[in-house]
Amino acid sequence: VGTEEKGATRWINLGFVSFQPSELAKVGMVLTFAAMMSMWKDRMQTLRYGVVPYVLIMGVIAVLLYLEPHLSATMIILGVGVIMMYLGGTDKKWLILGGVLVALLLVVYLATKGYSADRITAWLHPEQDASDKGYQIIQSLLSIASGGFLGKGLGNSIQKFNYLPEPENDMIFSIVVEELGLLGGGLVLLLFAMLILRGYWLALHARDKFGTLTVVGITTLLAAQVFLNIGVVTNLIPNTGISLPFFSYGGTALLIQLAQMGVILSVS
Repeated sequence: VGTEEKGATRWINLGFVSFQPSELAKVGMVLTFAAMMSMWKDRMQTLRYGVVPYVLIMGVIAVLLYLEPHLSATMIILGVGVIMMYLGGTDKKWLILGGVLVALLLVVYLATKGYSADRITAWLHPEQDASDKGYQIIQSLLSIASGGFLGKGLGNSIQKFNYLPEPENDMIFSIVVEELGLLGGGLVLLLFAMLILRGYWLALHARDKFGTLTVVGITTLLAAQVFLNIGVVTNLIPNTGISLPFFSYGGTALLIQLAQMGVILSVS
């Protein structure tokens, strides 16, 4: 039922709307985990109520994402799920065991998925394949470097005109820095930091466990996506293909992100 784009089947096209089911899976998992953990809060130390149901849910989602494939969404969902399990009261020994198993699976994934190995090489030595695998990150760094302190002015980017691939999606932050400079890019990071810190503050002051876990999950989703996106465009981490919340082009993703902020406001 999916639509294949650039070697991955991550979209479902219904004719009148096209969306990534992984975006729905993220927020669906957060709400489901929060509800289950608040209902079983006195039994979260047991294997039956504190581990098995959550591992099954994350496992089904991870397998489906592997088939797409979509490594970045898998990392985010597993990471947020584990954090919620930790805060929900799951015994730490199970989390440590799960972390070891996930690390082993990640090694196998990178070994069996050729394009992922290419991304690692492009991350470490982009200049060795500047016309192909390393092209995008080199153009991204050129965008950031050419912005200087104050930038070229809003709308005056050169790199977005057929030089930098995906300037409106994964690489939007590079264009922001090129047009608004180090000052503008720093302001965007500051706004994200304030939003994320405010989210965790609200989680600490929520009236009940369901509210706390819901806000923690949504805020961690936001923080993970911001870190992964900006980490990629600055070549801090390998290219994972993740959008920047509220900035990257995309209707359904933006709609879901705004809905998540509405949930946080409701808890607040």
